[in-house]
Amino acid sequence: MSAIQQQAPWDYKCPYKDRCPHLQWQSTQWVFEEYQRSHDEQLEHWRVRDILDEELEKALKRIADLESENEDLKAKLKALHNRQFKAYKKPSQKNSKEPDNAQPILKKKKRGVPKGHPGWFRRTPDHIDKVIDVEAPDVCPHCSCTDLSPVNEIKEHLQEDIILRPKTHVTNFRHHQAFCPKCNRPVIKAAEGELVNCHIGPTTKAAAVFLRYGLRIPYRKVKELFDVFFTMPFVPASAMAFDRQATKKGRPLYQDLKEKLRAAAVAHADETFWREDGINHYVWYGGNEDLAFFHINRHRSSEVARSIFGDSFDGVLNTDGYAAYNAVTPKARQSCLAHLMRRAREIKQEILLQKPQLQDKGSLLFCDSISTLFQKACEIGQKFNKGGIQRDRADAFKHRLYSGLNSICTGILTVEKAETLRQRLLDPKKEYNRLFTFLDYPHVQPTNNQAEQSLRNMVIFRKICFGTRSAEGSHSHSILPSLLLTARRQGKHPLDFFKILFTSDTATSQAALYLNSS
Repeated sequence: MSAIQQQAPWDYKCPYKDRCPHLQWQSTQWVFEEYQRSHDEQLEHWRVRDILDEELEKALKRIADLESENEDLKAKLKALHNRQFKAYKKPSQKNSKEPDNAQPILKKKKRGVPKGHPGWFRRTPDHIDKVIDVEAPDVCPHCSCTDLSPVNEIKEHLQEDIILRPKTHVTNFRHHQAFCPKCNRPVIKAAEGELVNCHIGPTTKAAAVFLRYGLRIPYRKVKELFDVFFTMPFVPASAMAFDRQATKKGRPLYQDLKEKLRAAAVAHADETFWREDGINHYVWYGGNEDLAFFHINRHRSSEVARSIFGDSFDGVLNTDGYAAYNAVTPKARQSCLAHLMRRAREIKQEILLQKPQLQDKGSLLFCDSISTLFQKACEIGQKFNKGGIQRDRADAFKHRLYSGLNSICTGILTVEKAETLRQRLLDPKKEYNRLFTFLDYPHVQPTNNQAEQSLRNMVIFRKICFGTRSAEGSHSHSILPSLLLTARRQGKHPLDFFKILFTSDTATSQAALYLNSS
């Protein structure tokens, strides 16, 4: 039976209050105070621990976000490096084992011409200027055998070469003069093929312009070429003066070319960088299979696009996704599917460069599906333009493609760039309504490759001359390449056209530029 606890009297005073034997001879007052303080300290410790736990959780989340961002940036940097330098390793052997984080290998295009491409054979010369009979050999040129027997058959070998004749053709124009009472001076008229008051003829000027813009040869090399091959000396500044003269005479044709482009049924448009006196500019292109129009401008805004195609373009405009062309308001718009496929492949490449645990399978599937769909659309477009698909079946193919697009773009993606592309494809104001326009209009391509190839010469020219130095030079680089490429697309040789441009009026030059002058 437990002892009954007795309550101390109210006036009881413990003699061991200051030195209690049960508390290791500690003061009971001090022990009680420590007891109360320990409770407060325990509460404070719990509060501090909760704060630290919260900060630790935030820090761990921040570390995870930074690691993901770091992997994303490294993937972008690696993808950018691979696009610039093509630093992809060759495929390893089948039995070799590769690590899980190995860099994905892109399949290289097989070298050589495509399968079924017709071979090229040199034409047979239409005349023979000289015949040389060569005796039969006494010693075999292969094995040095001397026991040779004669053969009655003769083997003919045609060799075509050029003859360099460093000679200029000098013409003396003897003008009979007539006195003009209004001008109060004697006057003369220009003969056929004569440039009045010019000591260098139109053929030389036309050839210099063609070498500059057709073959992208610098002015000093043009001067050296004429000096070496034709003994026609002039300074590089003269070659530049030829460009200025051709630009002045070709300006009306350049404006007429713009008007013809605005009236075209189909047009491609694109732009790329240019430099004028060290300042960033842009060279714009607009054209089709018959016309080519270049324009160098300081800006890349919608005002420039409107100045080329007008406020309302009554045709089908084929461009990439650049928003400046929205101001043109064409009859219909076709987006370049090649740009979208390339964008999907770039996003996939960046995802594959990340760690396997950070790769989003849904985004990878989306990129592969979009590339496959647009590749199939391009194949359908080629068959449609070649007549392999009838006009009445185009709507069914278009409905099938849109159904596949809607099926692919369902669901939100984790990767930001893939989600941005998905939303862009579904946005009617951006890409959705102009993805498969080529099935509504004949002769419309599903890609903007025509504009890309047209700008290729200007891009190479930019790498050679590093741009222009003045607005006048940019004006020449807008007019002369436009006339040169248009002449080629009209089936005219640019050298013949430039010769007519130097010697004839605007109407004659215009008739010489176009296959159908009407």
